[in-house]
Amino acid sequence: MKLMYRLMLTFFTIIIVLLAILSISFVQVTNKTLYHNTWNQMKSYADSLVQDSIRYDPANKQFIGFATQSLQSNANLLTRQHVHFALYDATRQQVYASNGFTPTITKEQWHKLKDGKIICTRETMAKMNHQVANTNKPQITEVLKPYFYKGKLVAVVSIATFISTIKENMHQIILNLLVAFVIAALLTLIVSYFLARSITKRIEHLRAATHEVAKGNYDVQVATSGKDEVADLAQSFNTMTRSLNASQKEIRHQEERRRQFMANAAHEMRTPLTTINGILEGLEYDVIPEEDKKHSIKLMQNETKRLIRLVNDNLDYEKIRTNQISMERKVFDAAAVLTNLREQLEKKATAQGDQLKLDVPSDLRVYADYDRFVQIMFNIIQNAIQFTQNGTIKISGRLEETGSRFQVADNGIGMTEDQLANIWERYYKADRSRMNTKYGESGLGLAIVHQLVRLHGGKIDVQSTQGKGTTFTIFFPDRDHAPHTGSADHQPQQKN
Repeated sequence: MKLMYRLMLTFFTIIIVLLAILSISFVQVTNKTLYHNTWNQMKSYADSLVQDSIRYDPANKQFIGFATQSLQSNANLLTRQHVHFALYDATRQQVYASNGFTPTITKEQWHKLKDGKIICTRETMAKMNHQVANTNKPQITEVLKPYFYKGKLVAVVSIATFISTIKENMHQIILNLLVAFVIAALLTLIVSYFLARSITKRIEHLRAATHEVAKGNYDVQVATSGKDEVADLAQSFNTMTRSLNASQKEIRHQEERRRQFMANAAHEMRTPLTTINGILEGLEYDVIPEEDKKHSIKLMQNETKRLIRLVNDNLDYEKIRTNQISMERKVFDAAAVLTNLREQLEKKATAQGDQLKLDVPSDLRVYADYDRFVQIMFNIIQNAIQFTQNGTIKISGRLEETGSRFQVADNGIGMTEDQLANIWERYYKADRSRMNTKYGESGLGLAIVHQLVRLHGGKIDVQSTQGKGTTFTIFFPDRDHAPHTGSADHQPQQKN
């Protein structure tokens, strides 16, 4: 069975059950009310006929009996309303009976009447005149009410009417209620349809959207109106599609990066391999002059070393990226390290016509892995030298409240916004014309730097303007703010 019909059936059943319960309760209350109203009316009749027919002795103010003529008049009047009565004296003897009405009063009832209690009987039988009823003992509802004078029981009135009159009224009420119930059931069916439709329509939208996702369309979104469970489901669905869409874009991006990586790696390796192969062919066919053979062998050695460095850089990058390296962080003097790096790279800078300037305090402490810190700063300074000619490269550092900050600023060729967005990619080179220089020929230096800074829990930022220069800013957190990576930590190194 479809969900819509199940919901309709559920709504319809619930409402019909409620209507049935209310109807049954209403019938019972109404039936009870009809009997109570009838009994109250008959009590009023009994009071009237007693007041009209009772007789007293004015001399000694004693009860002497009832006037038969008055009782007869009341009997004629009440008979037209299908009400009959019988009058009993204090000795339980019948004094008067209208239309042959002869009710039976048991001893138990008589004792209750003598105690002043009024007895109301819902259904009973009594002998009636055959002209009044078609049967000798028709069903009646009866009221027995005692009357006292000066504290003594003087009379008991039994007054009754036919139950058929009450049942006719009750039958008409039930008939009207049944008509109303049928109309309510039809309205309930219509309302259940629209309620079920409002829910299933939203679910159908979700189903249609799910089919779109199954086809590979992750841009689909569904309306999230309302605050019920279906709306929550729609919000979860939209969150899922957004995540799938982002994942799909990331997969495409990673696939593009993989293809680019393979192409770049092949390109980087092809150049030295082509050089080595050409020299080997020249040596094989003896086309290289004797005086150039030593130079050719040296060139093959250089190209072989370049291939080894390229493979090692790739291995290092993968180890760093997957956090497979061991870092032994400690506090040491970064000023001494930067001074040594400036001296090591001074010759390369001079060859480019560059000037290296160092601006750091005498005791600049940093919390990092010593070898990795050297690798990071060496790569960034070397990168600045590579892309700066006849310029100035400024290396600076300072202590901050939560760590140490370093800057390497040059006034070289700079980079565009597109180049800035890709400098952390493997094999990416901002200046393709320098991709075969002896400095940073693999294109992996900055990618390795970025991963190493990340493993330190630090931050690296680069700002550049094409034609004006580039500034790298690296931040290393101190011991208290650095993330725990499971690597060994050492006590601060004492300054000599």
